[in-house]
Amino acid sequence: MKSTRKVGIWLDHTTARVIEYNIEELKATTIKSDLQGLDNQDGLQHSENLLHNKENQKLKAFYKAIIAIVENYDEILLFGPTTAKNELFNLIREEHKYDHLKIETMSAEKMTPPKEHDFVVNHFKTVLNYESPFTK
Repeated sequence: MKSTRKVGIWLDHTTARVIEYNIEELKATTIKSDLQGLDNQDGLQHSENLLHNKENQKLKAFYKAIIAIVENYDEILLFGPTTAKNELFNLIREEHKYDHLKIETMSAEKMTPPKEHDFVVNHFKTVLNYESPFTK
């Protein structure tokens, strides 16, 4: 029987932390978007429409980098404080080659890496007595 690979991703529009479901150790990768490079100076020099298009391109590249990682998993939890999780969910669902993926979205506030790990483990874990070694 094939084991199910699970991953949780905390994300907003500028950062994604990919947390592999693993009870023993915290395995996380951080992906940053280029949206942080767009500031008001760009807006003064360019039209609003051009700035909006640049922003959309950078966001799509950010989501594409995340999708390249999640396609290696079977179950995915997208969580975070913004609409980024829903935008990513919709992009993944547009591609029918990802129809086999089980994806859930949940709202969550900004967290420390150990709390993100606990959030992912608690979501996927069926045993209620789990206690994280990372938050002690």
